[in-house]
Amino acid sequence: MKSVNKPKINPLSRVPRQQRLVMAIRGGAGVGKSHFISSMAEAGLGKLCIFDTERKARLLRGVGQTFDALEIEQTDELPEFIEWAINGEGTEQNYGCFALDSWAAYFGAKHSEMIEAVREKTGDPLAQPSAEELAADQMILQSVLRKLCIESGKCVVIADQIAAKGKEAKEDNEVGRVLPMTASGLEYFVDVMIEVSLQERDGEITRVFQVVKSNSPAFEVGFEMTGNIGFKDFLEYMKGEQALELAFDKPAKSDVPEFIEDKTPISIAPQEMTIEDLIRKAESSGFKQADIVTGARIYHNQPNIYHLTAEQILDLDRRMTARIEKTKVAAEEKVPKKKAA
Repeated sequence: MKSVNKPKINPLSRVPRQQRLVMAIRGGAGVGKSHFISSMAEAGLGKLCIFDTERKARLLRGVGQTFDALEIEQTDELPEFIEWAINGEGTEQNYGCFALDSWAAYFGAKHSEMIEAVREKTGDPLAQPSAEELAADQMILQSVLRKLCIESGKCVVIADQIAAKGKEAKEDNEVGRVLPMTASGLEYFVDVMIEVSLQERDGEITRVFQVVKSNSPAFEVGFEMTGNIGFKDFLEYMKGEQALELAFDKPAKSDVPEFIEDKTPISIAPQEMTIEDLIRKAESSGFKQADIVTGARIYHNQPNIYHLTAEQILDLDRRMTARIEKTKVAAEEKVPKKKAA
């Protein structure tokens, strides 16, 4: 009988039918990154879920009411929490968007663990990971970004912290472009990277949101928004751009089925022959039940024909059928000889 196979995905059903925005927002401490993340709850995207690695979401207005914030107490919990929300029991919460606050806290903790492991292994308190070890570490850490930014299929904001201006360039010169993954890792997974800072504009201190890296035709590098800006403002600007044709509100209709219909005919398992069937066939062909008993004893060492297995019954049936055919052929060969005589 044919086994049940997994349905075959129709690749044409995966043509993009809905727009979304995946954003990284970077800046120093206290510039309002967490406040910007919480504004996703007011963008009409559905319920917001924040993965809080810094355990500061408790300070945001609306936590536990207009949005959920899940505190990551242990670093290794983050992948498990994301899997829970995207593919596990958390799907029952019907989250419409996600945020990670912050990537720097998760990356820093995991990277420190790796350095400690290298130093414990080598016995050198000043040992540094090799380029191969750093690259392997990046692949593991990037799986978090991949699941959140790609597999979720939702709008996502990831906060990242800039410790100090010029620090990244210094790190580049010292250890190469492997270590500062808080910049180079994110840029591969987000549509646009925003740097937020507090600047003096027209005699007042205001927040400036500037696009520093972009993969979206709606946002050019250098584009700015100033003031009390939320995620909805970026969405509205994106909707207003003619460069993007897919709707945000709901997926466009598609007549393409998600799965390819399996047109292979279903094979039906043949009905097993029973000993009663074999006896009837034998008697209708001029044999006796005693012939079956004799065959069972000779070929299968089984004196009780009712203890024969299905395979043994089929074997006796094949032998009997072959004998019937042989007898039939012999009978046909005798007929011409009689006529000739």
